[in-house]
Amino acid sequence: MGRIDYSKYDDRLFKGIAHRGYHNDKFSENGLFSFEKAIELNLAFELDVHLTLDKKLVVCHDSSLKRVTNKDGIIEKLSLKDIKDNYRLLDGETLPTLDEVLSLNKERVPIVIELKTYKGNFYTLAKEVNKCLKSIKNKKSVTLISFDPRALLFFSFKKEYTTGLLICQKRLDILAFRHFFSYLDVEFSLLDNKKVASFARKKVVNVWTIRNLDELSKVRKRIDMVTFELLKEEDLKLVKEASRRWID
Repeated sequence: MGRIDYSKYDDRLFKGIAHRGYHNDKFSENGLFSFEKAIELNLAFELDVHLTLDKKLVVCHDSSLKRVTNKDGIIEKLSLKDIKDNYRLLDGETLPTLDEVLSLNKERVPIVIELKTYKGNFYTLAKEVNKCLKSIKNKKSVTLISFDPRALLFFSFKKEYTTGLLICQKRLDILAFRHFFSYLDVEFSLLDNKKVASFARKKVVNVWTIRNLDELSKVRKRIDMVTFELLKEEDLKLVKEASRRWID
């Protein structure tokens, strides 16, 4: 393995990334409570952003609001006011905007932002996220990821933030674009893929989503970053220890 350049990254990214915040049976995923808990634990956290009908940035994993609010609705077909007035996460919170999350965090911990494109809105989404990030002073405190290379290229060409191309078993085709971005963000079952393994010898790789210690043991010292959920607080030190970043 060649020497990997970690200088563009906040080192806390290599200590574990809380998937959709540090959520549990009390705090909903992608809610301000789950993000506050991650901040309290000094953990980087990942979130997902969608563009509303009126071009506002709402934090939620799915386009459909059904799973997280138990009420039908598509984010891209609703205004921000519609969403704030009529939908609640299962813990009672309103869905946050990206602005609200950035204001909560105040650059205290790194944030990984997944760009969720919808029906060709990749450019508008990227442009609005970029506008939202204008106040960020520490560029290492934000990294952008997406399954849509087109959205990521907007940031890759600007070279202000690191960018990670998301890869899953169903989207192996986009591995062809891997060299345009800072790192690969891969489903952990793909670590043995030849193209992923070759990339990992020279550049940073993140794996997702680790949900138990058995899965964590399988990626140990093979990767740099770990996106996880459902792990206990007392096990978080094992997430850091899994990263090859800390090999002497």
